Amino acid sequence: MEENFKMVAKTLFGFEELLAKELTQLGAQEVKIGVRNVTFVGDKGFMYKANLGLRTAIKILKPIKTFRVSTEDDLYKQVYQMKWDKYLKSDGSLAVDATLHSNHFTHSKYIALKTKDAIVDKFRDTTGERPNVDLRFPDLKINVHIDRSVCTISIDASGESLHRRGYKIATNIAPINEVLAAGLIMLSGWDGQSDFMDPMCGSGTMLAEAAMIACNIPPNLMRKEFGFERWNDWDVDLFEKIEESLLKKTRDFHHKIYGFDKSPSAVAKAKENIKNAHLDEFITVKHEDFFKTQRQDNDHKLHMVFNPPYGERLDIEMETFYKQIGDTLKQNYPNTDAWFITSNLEALKHVGLRPSRKIKLFNAKLESRLVKYEIYAGSKKGKYMDN
Repeated sequence: MEENFKMVAKTLFGFEELLAKELTQLGAQEVKIGVRNVTFVGDKGFMYKANLGLRTAIKILKPIKTFRVSTEDDLYKQVYQMKWDKYLKSDGSLAVDATLHSNHFTHSKYIALKTKDAIVDKFRDTTGERPNVDLRFPDLKINVHIDRSVCTISIDASGESLHRRGYKIATNIAPINEVLAAGLIMLSGWDGQSDFMDPMCGSGTMLAEAAMIACNIPPNLMRKEFGFERWNDWDVDLFEKIEESLLKKTRDFHHKIYGFDKSPSAVAKAKENIKNAHLDEFITVKHEDFFKTQRQDNDHKLHMVFNPPYGERLDIEMETFYKQIGDTLKQNYPNTDAWFITSNLEALKHVGLRPSRKIKLFNAKLESRLVKYEIYAGSKKGKYMDN
């Protein structure tokens, strides 16, 4: 039997509960919610499963040592004493990053450098050889986390951030992060039981993530590599078994997913990415200006999630633009639940509709709101009188 160990899944602010739910559904034990992270317990197979199957995780870390530190020399000594040959060969490569929440330790680059020195010196002193630093494709990626005086050393099971799913080959200006897109769709409550639309789809991220959620396709199947594939204990047979078990849980989807964009180049990129993700049988992308469109089929509920362009991205007149969003929804999209994210909190006042939900999130460093507008078929009164 594989032994269980503690892991940390990192996520975006506001997605902690979504991630905890995902972990529980995958079968994690001892799930605990933190800020921008969720801790859990599982074995090596579960670590593989978490990297393949979690939609809202950015990284999976495996803590290997925790200790108290008061000086940089303390840190060096503690790291030097660790048995690094368990995790890395003397001719291998490493990269170290650090995150600090401490008044005493304030320079993350210096802490990362000190950690790297301790590891390299240990190898040199015991074997006569030293590992190289490779920031792009290291054999071992190490994370140092100092919270006040408590230091945790972890090894990074994911390698590159998990938002890099591997299906995107073409992007437009400021594409939405895949983890953010998946989280927004999950927060909106979409479950694949209705049509889905992104009226400003850019390079198609929201559409691809919606299709994978609808069909229960693991989000990270297309990735070229995970960090753990370079570890000493990498078990390719176990990984393939886990991959196969996740693929058996995919499901059919009987509705439509479609996207519009008024930029022909964005439409071309979206189509390319969707084809690359093998999702083109579920998704249609058209070259349309949302403000000139209207729903063809009003009988069924339409679920809409989008990320409108914001001021820093496009030269648009904000007040007019947001008023047009509200007018188009109200006049042309009855029987629709429309969700969108914006960091322009002032512009929301011009939509001219009252949101039924507002959720605080961050898009990169920008404080944002995910808002929901419920557009009824006809007036609310008419809706009940017709029944």
